[in-house]
Amino acid sequence: MNAAQTSLGNRPSVAVVGAGITGLTAAFELQRHGVPVTVYEATDRVGGAIRSVRVNGFLAEFGPNTILETSPRITQLVRDAGLAARRLDPDRRAKARYIVRDRRPVALPSSPLGFFTTRLFSWRAKWAVLREPFVPARRDDQEESIADFVRRRLNQEFLDHAIDALVAGIYAGDPERLSVQQAFPKLAALEREYGSLIRGQILGARARKRRGEVAKDRAPKFSFDEGLQVLPDTLRERLGPAVRLQCTVTRLRRAGHRWQVTVRTAEGERVEEHDAVLLAAPAFKLAEIQLDTERADRLTFLGEIRYPPVASVVLGFRREDVAHPCEGFGMLIPRVEGFRILGTIFSSSLFPNRAPAGHVTLTSYVGGERQPELAGRPAEELYEMTCQDLAVLLGVRGRPVFCHHYYWPRAIPQYNLGYGRYRAEMTRLELEHPGLFFAGHYRDGISLGDSILSGLNAAERIRQFCRNLVPVVA
Repeated sequence: MNAAQTSLGNRPSVAVVGAGITGLTAAFELQRHGVPVTVYEATDRVGGAIRSVRVNGFLAEFGPNTILETSPRITQLVRDAGLAARRLDPDRRAKARYIVRDRRPVALPSSPLGFFTTRLFSWRAKWAVLREPFVPARRDDQEESIADFVRRRLNQEFLDHAIDALVAGIYAGDPERLSVQQAFPKLAALEREYGSLIRGQILGARARKRRGEVAKDRAPKFSFDEGLQVLPDTLRERLGPAVRLQCTVTRLRRAGHRWQVTVRTAEGERVEEHDAVLLAAPAFKLAEIQLDTERADRLTFLGEIRYPPVASVVLGFRREDVAHPCEGFGMLIPRVEGFRILGTIFSSSLFPNRAPAGHVTLTSYVGGERQPELAGRPAEELYEMTCQDLAVLLGVRGRPVFCHHYYWPRAIPQYNLGYGRYRAEMTRLELEHPGLFFAGHYRDGISLGDSILSGLNAAERIRQFCRNLVPVVA
């Protein structure tokens, strides 16, 4: 009898822990291919970090604002979910991105000529870009922070006025602590494979085209008519009773060749059996699960992963009370500029129906690794400090007509120096415990697109595992 056999008439079943976008995507794909699945979600809602709210004509996004279409597989998921007609592409006029320099938003150049004429960078920084292809590549395979990487290949000005702002916008993180190999692996790969970032951008574009992939800085963005919440809500509808809310997984135990999953609900605890388990909740939640195996393995190491606090502050203003045209994606703010907000998305310029006629919606972020103590301030303090910064940056005057905020006490996993040990431990657990899988923003990248692809890839790995389970007579 094969060691990985299941009883006759029982198709291999899968437990998915967490109903964020990764867990829902994986469950949807598994169910679509005939694999029985149960999604256990500890809270009373699906979507995880995705949270869209419409109030009085304003639509507020409190987590991610867009999906980057880096792979055709993301496009296919939208079609498979029946959401192609509800997809929204950004306004064509909203391409501009701004970085604050000398306390004013300056548009990022969109062409080589624009780069050499922009006032965003000095001639010393522009010269650093010209000489970058001639900077020797590092070949010792030593882990390096994104800050050290940028200083080595470009210069301090690029770090202070561009990369610091970019890191704040993506990770709400600290470039001195984030690992370039772990947090920005494609940058590290460009140097390793091509010896230069610029050569790699040019030559690597051909390889991406062959794979049908698009670089994140060039990938199309999209959302849905009622915000990103449309996607997890629709996946939940498609999954039906397979999604169980307010069900907290407290223990996983390997019993023979199956997994016993202990679930706590309002009615008490119960144990259910599955052939495979996908761990797709945030790392700090997974760390609370008791893992019982012959080797006495634990998931507590996942609790070491740093998640800084972030507050999302969404404000609506009358159009005449905002001097800046706000035609673009938004602005990022370097630490050296001395503001309290990390950046602002021009939400109502990006997509239609994000604000009533004659109004604008601005989504700003506070806290992160830069000033974590600010994120948990009371709502009125957050509104006031955000308005003060926007008054300087965008010429906002008067009081907002719409205010809403959400506090994420643990927002985004930080792929800091040494993060590789967490990924290596997850891989070891998967190899040594058949049927156990890890996926999500703590494993495969923090963007919404990364999380979707993580779910799709996990579903494929689980399907392959299930195909190897041979039904036999008990």
